[in-house]
Amino acid sequence: MVTLNDIAGLGLLQNPSEAATTALERSESNYKSLDNFALPKDRQYQQQFADIYFLRLAKIKPAVEEVASAAWEGTELGGETATKVDRVLDVRQGQLCWVAGTIYMDMPLKPSVLEDVAKDRWISAPTTADHYYSEAGGESIMLEDDSGRIRLVGDVLKSYFLVTGCIIAVMGTENVNGEFEVIDLKFADLPPQPDRWALSKPAGSASKKTKVKDEDVEMADSQPSKKIAIVSGLEFSGTDTSYAMELDLLLEFLLGEALDPAAQSELAHISRLIIAGNSIAKPSEHDAADRDKKGHKKYGYDASSYNPVPSQLLDTFLSTLLPTIPVTLLPGAHDPANASYPQQPIHSAMLPTARTYTSPPGQSREEQPGWLDPVTNPWEGEIEGWRVLGTSGQNLDDICKYVDNSDRLGMMEAMCRWRCSAPTAPDTLWAYPFQEDEPFVMKECPHLYFVGCQPEFGTKVIEGPQGQMVRLVLVPSFAATKEIVLIDTETLDVSKVKITI
Repeated sequence: MVTLNDIAGLGLLQNPSEAATTALERSESNYKSLDNFALPKDRQYQQQFADIYFLRLAKIKPAVEEVASAAWEGTELGGETATKVDRVLDVRQGQLCWVAGTIYMDMPLKPSVLEDVAKDRWISAPTTADHYYSEAGGESIMLEDDSGRIRLVGDVLKSYFLVTGCIIAVMGTENVNGEFEVIDLKFADLPPQPDRWALSKPAGSASKKTKVKDEDVEMADSQPSKKIAIVSGLEFSGTDTSYAMELDLLLEFLLGEALDPAAQSELAHISRLIIAGNSIAKPSEHDAADRDKKGHKKYGYDASSYNPVPSQLLDTFLSTLLPTIPVTLLPGAHDPANASYPQQPIHSAMLPTARTYTSPPGQSREEQPGWLDPVTNPWEGEIEGWRVLGTSGQNLDDICKYVDNSDRLGMMEAMCRWRCSAPTAPDTLWAYPFQEDEPFVMKECPHLYFVGCQPEFGTKVIEGPQGQMVRLVLVPSFAATKEIVLIDTETLDVSKVKITI
């Protein structure tokens, strides 16, 4: 970890230098944003949600069956050869077989939309719980497809992360209780990974081929490499000023102010800032109590309870940064965007000053994104040739409620190997009812996958069966940790900077 004091060194406490200063220029950002998670403007909500699972199964099942067939073809146990069955209901008692389908977790504490409707909670915000599993047990793991559902049992299931919505193949046999005794299971694993610069070419130079490694990475050239800064959980508030000084220091750090020339030269290579959700703070308990005292308006909206200060502070923060560094802005759970997944970009009307840096009206963002690029959550794009997938954390936070485990990097890896960035949507993660496509399926493997608004920083590199390499990054909430993440755009090595007073 590098602190702000480490970067500045003793450069702040010295006599003014008589040496001539040179003007520093920010490194250019090679950037392309994809609208893979954009919703249609005429979207409808009358349709059923089950189609999402059917689409997901249809897209991922062939890859799962290919992996399972390669692993289990000709497998013999007790003189019996494992055979493939096409549907869950085709499983026969005592027959060694394997089948692919969708996992469904039946858990005691998991919210139920039918119970919400029965208790007249259907017009309120989604109910939340710290976890869905019970300390007393009672969870059931089901495998289902369009034909039916069967319960899975076996000790091997305890060795894997399993949540509702992931697609797997299981090998075993049905017992006398009608349960499927699992001997082994397989995932689709990482999808094919595009080459670097697959969507664009670096400005004024030839394509560079650099492979992601944990250490001993050779640089493509001797020039200092660019960096991407990622921060999440800024949580601008109209009432809480306990860490306003750290926010000011973060702004000065990104601008390169109040640092010595050596540090400024290094920070000039930060070519882009990504803000990964929760830029606005969650309303405090005091604000909620005030609203309750005033009562609810008959038609819902109460203008007197609206506090414009948080969005004004965010607008000022962005408009100060944007003349010097481009910003990609993802919405989060607390931000002024739709609550269901995928969240659509924060409307530029919320940022009256900063919106002057967005792309011109009528011009495609994919062709020429503005210096301020409000994007969806999840978001996919290409930065310096690397395919990047990022979220503001709701998908990972919801998965954590299914398992009694704190290994968030392991859950991120599991999502990549399931080929699904939001498997629990729409069961426990509110989502739009897609009918023709399932955008949460990973069609291509990213080089960099980050998740924002997390309790602490973490990173690792995972490898796929075809040599795919993916850098996983947990981006901590700045409000809680005062930390920002820097990623080298040549090696994808990761460091964090802690802003301390």
